[in-house]
Order: sequence, then structure tokens, then C-alpha cells
Amino acid sequence: MILVYITLASIILVIILSATTLVLVRNRLERMRTQVSEALQSSHQSSIDTLTAIASLTQNQLESLTQRTSEVGEKTERQLLAMRDSIDTKMELIRTDNERKLEQMRLTVDEKLHETLERRLGESFKLVSDQLTVVNKSLGEMQNLADGVGDLKRVLTNVKSRGMLGEFQLHAILQDVLAPDQYSENVATKSGSNERVEFAIRLPGLQDKGVWLPIDAKFPKEDYERLLIAQDAGDKEGSEIARKAIEQRLKAEAKAISTKYLDPPLTTDFAILFLPLEGLYAEVLSLPGLVDVLQKTYRIVVAGPTTLTALLNSLQMGFKTLAIQKRSSEVWQVLGGVKTEFSRFGEMLEKTKKRLDLASGDLDLAFRRTEKIQRKLIAVESDPVVDREKK
Repeated sequence: MILVYITLASIILVIILSATTLVLVRNRLERMRTQVSEALQSSHQSSIDTLTAIASLTQNQLESLTQRTSEVGEKTERQLLAMRDSIDTKMELIRTDNERKLEQMRLTVDEKLHETLERRLGESFKLVSDQLTVVNKSLGEMQNLADGVGDLKRVLTNVKSRGMLGEFQLHAILQDVLAPDQYSENVATKSGSNERVEFAIRLPGLQDKGVWLPIDAKFPKEDYERLLIAQDAGDKEGSEIARKAIEQRLKAEAKAISTKYLDPPLTTDFAILFLPLEGLYAEVLSLPGLVDVLQKTYRIVVAGPTTLTALLNSLQMGFKTLAIQKRSSEVWQVLGGVKTEFSRFGEMLEKTKKRLDLASGDLDLAFRRTEKIQRKLIAVESDPVVDREKK
């Protein structure tokens, strides 16, 4: 029982102590609530005061900023107005100066244009005057040339002069193609005769003098001129008459050349009749059977400037070939000597090669000995202590 009472007393004591503790805790909590409330109220009042001060400060700053902005705007506006006035003034000055300079430039350009125009007109008139002078001079030269053509026409009416014209052209062709020692002028090609052909080409032959190829120039000017006039007028009958006249003239000339200048074996068995105009040569070729008759009957070959040049070029090639043949024996002798010398050179080259091979073997042996000596020198120069330390 006593233990029960003691237990109950302990429990009641514990309850009393717990109640007391609860009261104390509640009192502390109340004080803490009061302190927190006071602190919150103080903080709230402080925040309100701070916000009020900040708002007041901000309002003052805004007012100051507004005032400054207004002042800056007014100042900027004044500056812009001043700049506009200054720019307007400067633009006016620039415009005035540009107008003045443009006026000066216009005056200068007008003056230069006037001077240039006067100079160019003077030069043009001078050039025209010079050209007119040249034209007048050319007209005088043309008149002189016309007079010269008339003189030439009168000269060509002479048979001897026409022969000289063909001879001059033939001589020019021979000079261009052949060497001076390959032809001669005024050659008596026929033995026992005093007739001399205008030109003769010296061909190689059995005799030292060689064989002559006679060439004679002929120019039936009147007959050819009548043919050209008839052709221009469309006169077929006149053309045929002129062609027959040319044919008869050439047959007569071919017979004369064959009789006077051909004398084989001193000459070739044919001669050349040279016509100085290509047009005349073409007309002769167009005459049916004339060329064959001249060749077979009179042993005369007709040639124009182009044909004669081709023939002479062929002869020149023959001359060169013959010269090469004459020198062939000398060439063979030279080649024989070269062959002998080349054989000796081959023997000397073989001996030289053997000597070079021996020298190459000696050089290889010397190189191998040099390598052995270098290896021994390297072994001698190395430090044994350093070598052991490296190992």
C-alpha cells in the first residue's frame, strides 16, 4: 500500500511539475510572441520610414533629372540652331565660291576651246593645203607617167627594143636562179657560124667546155596586142586572125633558132624560146597543136617566166647532184680514213677501259683498307673507362 501511495504521489508530483513547466513554457512563448510582435512592428515602421525616405529621394532625383533633361534639351536646341545657322552661312559661302569658280572655269574652257578650235582649223587647213599640193604633184607625176607610157609604147613598137625587153627579163631570171659560171651571154653555139644566141646555159658534158643549151627571147607585140583588142571587143574573127598570126610568127622564130643555134653534140638537141609575158604564153599553149609542132618539127620548147624559172630550178638541182657525184670518190676516201682511225680509236678505247678497270679495283682495295684503318683508329681513340661506365 505504501508503495502504491508513493507511486501515486510520484505521479502527482510529476503531473504538478509538468503543469508548472507548461505554464513556464507558455509564459516564455508569450514573452517571445510579444517580443517578435514588437520587433515586427518596429521593423515594419522602419521599413515604412525607409521606403518613405527612398520615395522622397527618388522624387527629388526625378525632379532634378527632369530639370537637367529640360536644360539639356534647351541647350541642345540652342546648339542645333547655332549649328544650322553656321551651316547655312557656310553653305552660302560654298555656293558663292563654287559659282565663282565655275564661272572662271567656264571662261577658261571657252578660251581654251576657242584657241584649240582656231589651232585645229589652222592645222586642218594646212593639212588640206599640203594634201592638195601632193595631189597636184601626183597629178603631174601621173601626167609624166602617162607620157612615159606613151614613150614606152612607142619604144615597144620597135622590134629591136621589144627584143631588148625580153632579153632583159630573161637575164634577170637567169641571175636569180643560176650562178654566173653556169650561163653565158651572146654565145656562138654552132661551129663554123657567127650567129650568137642571146643566152646559153652550160650543161655538164664529156668535153671540158660542156654542152650549151640555147635560150632566145621573142615577143610578137603587134600580133598579141591585136589579139587583146579583138578579145576586148568580142571580135571572134579578129581573135582567130591574131592567133594565126602569132602561130606563124612563132613557127618562123622556132625555125630560125633551130637553124642558127642547134649543133649537137656541142649543144643540146633542143632550144628554149622564151616568151616574156605569162598572158602571151597562155595564149600560145591554148593554140591547138602548136607546142607539139614546135617540139617535134623544130626541137623548140616554149617557156614563159614561171615555166622557165621552174626549169632552171630543176637544172640547178641537177647541177648540185652532179657535183655531189663528182665528190663521192673523195667522200669515200675520207670515210675510209675515218674508218681506219675509228678502228684505232676503238683499240685505244679498249686499252683505256682495261686500265680504268684496274684502277677501279685498286681504288676499291684502297677504300676497304681505309675503312679498316678508320675502325682501328676509332677503337684506339675510345676511353675504356667511359665505355665501362656507359655499359
